Amino acid sequence: MSVVVAIDAGTTGVRAFAVDQSGTPVDSAYTEFPQYFPRPGWVEHDPNEIWDAVQQTLAELAGRLDAPVAALGITDQRETVVAWDRRTGEPLHRAIVWQDRRTAPRCEALRDAGHLPTIRDRTGLVLDPYFSATKAAWLLEEGGVARTPDLVLGTVDSWIIWNLTGRTRLVTDTTNASRTLLYDLHRGAWSDDLAELFGVPLSALPEIVESSGRIGVTDTMCPLGPGIPISGVAGDQQAALFGQACFEPGMVKNTYGTGSFVLMNVGTTRPDPVDGLLTTVAWTIDAVTTYALEGAVFVAGAAVQWLRDGLGLIATAADIGPLAAACDDTGGVYLVPAFTGLGSPWWDPHARGTIVGLTRGTERSHLARAVIEAMAFQTRDVVEAMSRAAGRQVAGLRVDGGASAQDLLLQFQADQLNTRVSRAAVRETTALGAAYLAGLAEGVWRDTDEIADAWRATAHFNPNEDRGDHDQRYRQWLRAVERSLDWAPD
Repeated sequence: MSVVVAIDAGTTGVRAFAVDQSGTPVDSAYTEFPQYFPRPGWVEHDPNEIWDAVQQTLAELAGRLDAPVAALGITDQRETVVAWDRRTGEPLHRAIVWQDRRTAPRCEALRDAGHLPTIRDRTGLVLDPYFSATKAAWLLEEGGVARTPDLVLGTVDSWIIWNLTGRTRLVTDTTNASRTLLYDLHRGAWSDDLAELFGVPLSALPEIVESSGRIGVTDTMCPLGPGIPISGVAGDQQAALFGQACFEPGMVKNTYGTGSFVLMNVGTTRPDPVDGLLTTVAWTIDAVTTYALEGAVFVAGAAVQWLRDGLGLIATAADIGPLAAACDDTGGVYLVPAFTGLGSPWWDPHARGTIVGLTRGTERSHLARAVIEAMAFQTRDVVEAMSRAAGRQVAGLRVDGGASAQDLLLQFQADQLNTRVSRAAVRETTALGAAYLAGLAEGVWRDTDEIADAWRATAHFNPNEDRGDHDQRYRQWLRAVERSLDWAPD
């Protein structure tokens, strides 16, 4: 039997992931790459280190696979901008990561100039430094990147595919394009007007392709070998929605990764903009685009990394669960992890991380539990906005990502949302979704019905009946959020 391999190029590392024709994971490999923080609020990656991590994980996986590879899928951290020279193949600057806040003044200037309504209608997004366009403009205006005929400005999927294909295919798919502030949802194409507004040359942007369909084949630069079709591409959160088999309108998933991202399938009719939420492309297959409402939380698992690397309170990320379980509650401590501003539904790039409620009795375990509870509180912020927009309660939440392994988090999440939370049998649904998109194009899977039949949950968490305590704690959380807002106006 053949396998399908996905490359999941995330924010902190790259995973190579193989599944068989039943959708069962066969093997995986993972490599971290460095994070760079040149100034407060700035986050950068070295594109060559991302590519090195891709090669390393694929080589490790290839050394263990004993089945042919039928197709290769790509999923990536979205919004991160890579600038490179298509002639030399060399990056022209470190990549500016989706978490980066340096372009907040540019976003505010555009908002003050009255451009937000047009941008919201055209792109479904908001004016926030989270998205790609102002990052690309900064590279050109302040980062020393020259406007030459060989300039490429792409997201991480484009950078990886370009290298995998021997520097011959320069593409991005509709899901990644829809995160740039340069993609017109009405037309399904790059917008001349928005490119001019942001000062980004259209000639530097990749070709837009569908999320499922053969776009090229691997070159000898790919450790899996040449000639493998690359047939699936999607931004990480859209790939997770696909991997969770959320194919029907109204189905919702949440991924607890570096950030936390709630997406609801809203069907093939583009919805009007919704306050606090984003409208985005979920995927495009056979010329049909499916849309999603999204709530983006910038920091979830990254707060666990901060406890480990910044404060040294835990030795490994896995230590947070047992440490948090050592106490029954946070002792009144609330942590708002607005380290790079707040996303949905607040959209405040000037918010900063806040800890309130500290006493002499506060211990390491209280902080660990406050980090876990913050993930659930932020998800509730988004889901409540989504419920208001849809005019109904969300009936069930499918979850994945590294932190979804924590029963403590998922039970608290179910209590906060007052709905069932289901943990997917395959927690790496981002990679699984990319594999499904690729295999679907190559006939490994017949259709989405076959994929939906393969979805399984390993656990369900039902809410406790007592709502009073959970709602009271949420009200306290909202008080803590108020204290984090607009903290760093400059």
